Amino acid sequence: MGAAGRSISTNGTPSYNRAVPTHLDLLVLEGMSFYGYHGETQAERTLGNRFYVDVEVRMDLAPAGKSDAIADTLDYSHAFRLVRAVLEDEQYSLIEAVAERVATVMLAERHVESVKVRVGKQPPIPGAIERCWVIIERPVGTRG
Repeated sequence: MGAAGRSISTNGTPSYNRAVPTHLDLLVLEGMSFYGYHGETQAERTLGNRFYVDVEVRMDLAPAGKSDAIADTLDYSHAFRLVRAVLEDEQYSLIEAVAERVATVMLAERHVESVKVRVGKQPPIPGAIERCWVIIERPVGTRG
């Protein structure tokens, strides 16, 4: 227990604050787009659609900043290939499932503490709508 009567986790973070990452550094992959075959309708799964993805990876970038070594960070070209593989080589009915899979893949990478994934598409519905998006955030403890 801490001084104010709050329980303290094993890493020293108050238990009410466990989901808050310990590092404020972000590695961001923004504006990725891929052609994939995800969707609830057969037409979406057959004809495909363009999907838009942004990924924010929370991690400590200080070691890479000091060492100037790629081994101390997440190589963004490698991260791009991971996201591309999910979007182009796998198939899901919902963009929520696509986002969850991207998060799982990113959380499996070394140094990653948490991830925020945004996946969007232009839905096949009548009317004017630019894109539908889902945004999920997962801390490292939710690795699949």
